[in-house]
Parts: sequence; structure tokens; C-alpha cells
Amino acid sequence: QVQLVESGGGSVQPGGSLRLSCAASGYTNSRVCMAWFRQAPGKEREFVSTIDNDARTSYADSVKGRFTISKDNAKNTLYLQMNGLKPEDTAMYYCAARSTEGFCYRTPAFFGYWGQGTQVTVSS
Repeated sequence: QVQLVESGGGSVQPGGSLRLSCAASGYTNSRVCMAWFRQAPGKEREFVSTIDNDARTSYADSVKGRFTISKDNAKNTLYLQMNGLKPEDTAMYYCAARSTEGFCYRTPAFFGYWGQGTQVTVSS
């Protein structure tokens, strides 16, 4: 049973930073695409970032240059370093994963495993 557990959310002022973590367990296949999505109240879940088996990354335009995705394979942990946070970054952030040898898609439907989410609030 694959489990994803996020942590690291919180409340920060605009311009601040947070680092989200996602601890993964239960994978039998090391070839995994992992991603971060977010969902604000009343809005659809939206893509934030992905990282594939070869550590190639992609970002939504809204976070490019401010957020950095990374993973520690030894710890089975995914990270999202968020700098220069803005009020519009306020959302529940979700970690997602899928075993795949191929391309890492940006749509929620591509991912079969999800964490419970961690709240990020940016306000003054």
C-alpha cells in the first residue's frame, strides 16, 4: 500500500518561505513520477511541479523561479522549497505519485496516489 504524507505547511507573510515535505512508503517500483498540486477554496486542483525518474523538473508558470522541487531517493522524500510566497499561493498543497517509465504528465488524473494535503497560508 503506497502512502504519501505531507508536512511543512503553515502561515507566512508575503515574501516568506516554506519547505514542504512528502514522505513516501510502500513503493515496489523505483521508477516513479512525483508531483505537487494545490487547491484553493472554490477552485480546481492545479499543477505546481513535477519531477521524473531522471530528476527532470517542470513548473507551472505561476511558480517558476520561486519554487524548487527536489527528492531524496535514499529517504523516499519529495520536497518543495517555496520562496517569495504571495497571497495567491494560499492553498492546500498535495503530493502525488505514479509509477511510470515514461513522461510525467501535469494533470491530476495521471496520478494514482495522493497525500492528505498540507495547508499553506500567505497573508500579512
